[in-house]
Amino acid sequence: MRVVIQRVSKASVVVNNNKVASIGLGLMILLGIETSDTKEDAVWLAKKIAQLRIFNDTKGIMNCSLIDIGGEALVVSQFTLHAATKKGNRPSYIRAAKHEQATNLYTYFVEQLQSFSTNPVQTGIFGADMKVELLNDGPVTIVMDSKQKE
Repeated sequence: MRVVIQRVSKASVVVNNNKVASIGLGLMILLGIETSDTKEDAVWLAKKIAQLRIFNDTKGIMNCSLIDIGGEALVVSQFTLHAATKKGNRPSYIRAAKHEQATNLYTYFVEQLQSFSTNPVQTGIFGADMKVELLNDGPVTIVMDSKQKE
């Protein structure tokens, strides 16, 4: 699983001109799932994200996690995070998981993240054409991959 995590002041998702999700201070998480991903990847990533100390403490130092601040989370599926661009100019998505596997792992990831959160985890609509709006706070943007635990 690959994610792009952004610390946000606010974020929302619109589908067909209807706002389907909205959060305040917290994390906007773009989640890409590939064919080799498992439930263990989802558990590791959800726990790591919830505990990442990327929010400021009272001294202005990034020392607090989503859990510590009682922040919100918005998870949006994004298969394009697994684009292979080495050959040619048209990205290949061959490594991206197919719909059934991706849907199941996406749901499982959200459930795992929810188990660490005091607020409901918001989501986009899996597979929909979504309009995502956010106000990146910092900016703070982190890329993580469960296959490259750096």
